Amino acid sequence: MNPAEVKLWLQAQPCDDNLNLPVSKVKLVGPSISAYLAKMGILTIGDLLYHFPHRYIDLSKIKKIKQLKAGESATVLGEVVKVKKWHGRRGIKVINVTITDGSGYIIGTWFNQDFIANRLKAGMQVAFSGRILYKYNQLQIENPLYDVLKEKGEEPIHSGRIVPVHPATQNLSPNIIRRIIKNALNEYGRVSETIPVETIERYNLLPRSIALNEIHFPSSRELLMKARERFIFEELFLMQVGLAVRKKGIEFQTKGISHRRDGELTTKFYKTLPFKLTEDQINAIVEIQNDMEKPRPMNRLLQGEVGSGKTVVAMIALLTAVQSGYQAAMMAPTEVLANQHYLKVKGTMEKLGVNIELLTGNLSQKERESILQRIKAGDVDIVVGTHALIQQTVDFKCLGVVVIDEQHRFGVEQRISLKEKGYYPDVLIMSATPIPRTLSLTLYGDLDVSIIRELPGGRKIGEHVETMLCNQSSRDIAYEIIRSEVNNGRQAYIVCPLIEESDKLEVKAVMEEVDRLKNEIFPDLRVGFIHGRLKSHDKEAIMKQYNEGLLDILISTTVIEVGIDVPNATVMVIEDADRFGLAQLHQLRGRIGRGNYKSYCILFANPTTEEGKKRMDAICNIKDGFQLAEADLQIRGEGQLFGTRQSGLPDLKIAKLTRDAEVLLEARKEAFRIIDNDPHLQSPAYKSLLNEVKRKFADNLEWLFQA
Repeated sequence: MNPAEVKLWLQAQPCDDNLNLPVSKVKLVGPSISAYLAKMGILTIGDLLYHFPHRYIDLSKIKKIKQLKAGESATVLGEVVKVKKWHGRRGIKVINVTITDGSGYIIGTWFNQDFIANRLKAGMQVAFSGRILYKYNQLQIENPLYDVLKEKGEEPIHSGRIVPVHPATQNLSPNIIRRIIKNALNEYGRVSETIPVETIERYNLLPRSIALNEIHFPSSRELLMKARERFIFEELFLMQVGLAVRKKGIEFQTKGISHRRDGELTTKFYKTLPFKLTEDQINAIVEIQNDMEKPRPMNRLLQGEVGSGKTVVAMIALLTAVQSGYQAAMMAPTEVLANQHYLKVKGTMEKLGVNIELLTGNLSQKERESILQRIKAGDVDIVVGTHALIQQTVDFKCLGVVVIDEQHRFGVEQRISLKEKGYYPDVLIMSATPIPRTLSLTLYGDLDVSIIRELPGGRKIGEHVETMLCNQSSRDIAYEIIRSEVNNGRQAYIVCPLIEESDKLEVKAVMEEVDRLKNEIFPDLRVGFIHGRLKSHDKEAIMKQYNEGLLDILISTTVIEVGIDVPNATVMVIEDADRFGLAQLHQLRGRIGRGNYKSYCILFANPTTEEGKKRMDAICNIKDGFQLAEADLQIRGEGQLFGTRQSGLPDLKIAKLTRDAEVLLEARKEAFRIIDNDPHLQSPAYKSLLNEVKRKFADNLEWLFQA
């Protein structure tokens, strides 16, 4: 369609939007089919129309029967002249349907599909599509796609065209889904426009109603591509509008806290540092303090490579709040990491006269009540803890900043709960898992971002770490490397893939491995074990022993994945490494090579899938976390990256970040342009857009709902 035709279409009379009606309103959809569709996540007519094909078969070339050649795929139109049922070998039921178009005859053959004989009768006009065979001196098509054409000239939907193949199930074949979607388009396909007219014209997009018809039942390859372009843009655009609204809402919320960036505490803290800050750290601190100085809530993501010094930057944010007369909180996903943060900053904070406490779920009732009273009274300046921080019993006197570490471990609701402990406190979210740019613009598109790539002391990422993939036959070599490093005064980790701490069978299996390693392999070495089910004080005691060099080997589950800093550790053995994701492997590898010693990351794995092999190849050859994240996205695809549990964003159905990065940038630019000009989408031109954004983002955009 040219721009003039698009404009005329968009100016046509408004239509009823029935997309929220139950799918049972569609012809052919009874109770049983409704139940099958519900299992596929299709509850409404809108869900059905956005159940896009995942591939297409081009059967658009109709031929005369006399023109057909064996081996080609084609479509023929003709009249049914005979239907024959018979039994083949081993009792197989065979249905032969012979048709003619006047130029010749061809037989459609089906196996064990008796219903075909009831559907196709002599005299019917039909279309058959499929691969042409020449058997028994006769042209045939086995299991052809077919359409019954009640009237000459009626449009076929299963043949004679570019045929869509929709995701299906055992109970609902692509043919049935295709027919149901065709009925839905016929009855409810005239839908309201979600994208503003100005945007459609600016980017030369197909109108929504036309695009829905073309993506399901394309009339040409060109229009199919235009329909896909439309929905890829729409998907990314609506997501970015939601993020833009969320970001603008934070900026327009009730006045936040204006902190003092320069003060006695931060000045003294800089003087205590035994090292020089990197340029990236300095830039991040400037960005964070600029935000904290403004009278609106900060909402910033701090990304940093493993060992890049994010904690130091976070400490500046905490101290900036305290010197401004407010309390600060730091939340970590595990007790091991919370303990690590607490021990890391406790000494420095106490020297500065700052009161700091650790709040986790394993405190005694008496200890907990004492800390809670002091927090409520304002006697505690900084609280470090786990999800225990967000429980209702925790009441801050004046919370001014919240630092959330390894944010991907927390859901949206948990992060919001901690924010609500104060009066619009500033929020700094930290991640040691590098995120591809396209992904950060979607998952965290409502946040300002600071990135730390440099490592302290001029170190290079992974410069001392050699990563190697081994099979079981190399196990003795791995154990010899551990023994050699321990003899040289170094330490080692052995990581077991206990994925679910609640799985008693796996816990038992890991404990059996611990006993084997302690008693059979390294009976002469000091071996400790740590896992998520240990009590907090036991974890702390074991980590203290390891930190002080009183243990040679620490056997662990993935509780050591983040935050553990032991520069003397030079070996990490990861069992069943192909059970871990790339980000997790990179995090684990980051626990070694933190000193100036040559280090070894030994991966035991036997990947059986192509994806698994690519992951192992990537972790062995790529040291930079940001490059590894891009490789991970390429290998794994988007998958479920935007589930509500993590981000409040809908998953991608048609767009792919690895392929559609340029479209994402354009969609983001357009979305933020609109929200900058009309933050509440109050213009009549944005009515449908407003409704669609509200529908998609539900409770994650409270500010927009209050407009």
